[in-house]
Amino acid sequence: MNALETIITIVVMNVVYVSLFTIRIILVMKARRVLASFISMFEVFVYLMALNIVLQNINEPLNLAAYCIGWGAGVWLGIKIDEWIALGYSILQIVVNYESTQLPLTLRDKGFGVTSWMAEGRDGPRLVMQVLTKRNQEKRLMQLIHDLAPKAFVISYEPRTFRGGFWTKRLKDLRE
Repeated sequence: MNALETIITIVVMNVVYVSLFTIRIILVMKARRVLASFISMFEVFVYLMALNIVLQNINEPLNLAAYCIGWGAGVWLGIKIDEWIALGYSILQIVVNYESTQLPLTLRDKGFGVTSWMAEGRDGPRLVMQVLTKRNQEKRLMQLIHDLAPKAFVISYEPRTFRGGFWTKRLKDLRE
C-alpha cells in the first residue's frame, strides 16, 4: 500500500469506526442492547484494523493526521446519522401567554398529544403545555409552534421511559 492509499484507508476506517461508536452509544442509551452489541463487534474490528495500520507506520506524521481527521469526520457523520434515524421520543414543554389558549387544540388537531395547565409567570398568567412526540417529528412540531406562537418558550428533552396516557394507548393500538 502506498502512502496515499494508507492515509485514505486510515481516514475512511476511522470515519466508519467513530460513526459506529456514536450509533452504538445512542443505542445503549435507548436500551437497544442486542443491536448495540452486534454493532460493537464491527466497531472494534474496524478500530483494531485502523490502529494496526497507524502503529505499523507510527513514524509517519501524515498517518497520525489522517487518524485525527478520520476521527473528527466520524464524529460529524455519527451526529448526522443520529439526526437521520432519530430514535425515541422527545418531550417539549411549551410556555405561552395565557391568550394562546387555542394552541393546545391546534396541536391536538395536528395529531400531537398535549397536556396543558395554567401557571403564573413573572409577567402574569401563562399556559404551559407538555407534548410528547417521536424524535423524527420534533422539527415539524418546533416549526408549528414557531408559526403559531413565535414568542413561545420551549424546552425539549428526551424521556428515558414512559407509561400510561395517550401515547401508550396509541402504541398498543398500533401493535394490535
